[in-house]
Amino acid sequence: MSWKLDPVHTEITFSVRHMMVSNARGRFERFAAEVNANEEHPEQSSITVQIEAASINTREAQRDAHLRSADFLDAEHFPYLTFKSTRIEPLSDTHGKMYGELTIRDVTKPVVLDVEYSGRYKNPWGAEVAGFSAAAKINRKDWGLTWNVALEAGGLLVGEEITITIEVELNKQA
Repeated sequence: MSWKLDPVHTEITFSVRHMMVSNARGRFERFAAEVNANEEHPEQSSITVQIEAASINTREAQRDAHLRSADFLDAEHFPYLTFKSTRIEPLSDTHGKMYGELTIRDVTKPVVLDVEYSGRYKNPWGAEVAGFSAAAKINRKDWGLTWNVALEAGGLLVGEEITITIEVELNKQA
């Protein structure tokens, strides 16, 4: 059964330690997904996500330009980040793990997302919708994102661990 991503009610966000004292947060504004859901056997479901690297938005134009540069995402040469699920492991009626491969700058590494199923309802217009939340932590160096600056007092300007958080609303297709 096919479900379509509702981009207005879906977001892909991230946070990373900044100067060892706070978290910088951002999001990707443009992305698409192909979702094939097997409702009777969720473990047989799959998802492929394509994220436009140039759509990164941290609400700071200079930082966003730097993140799009060759120091980080190199959006000019690698316009997309992709995620392809390889296995889904239901743990309960509302929780599971999604295993997959994340590609950034042509480097593909395994990632495990902790997934929470929020429910399935009919919206006021009669369409069936379902919601999910997912989260993972990755080390950016695993994808060759190594740029950094040492701080005078010790530590680094940008943390290595990135927390990815995804909120998804799906619309059931006929």
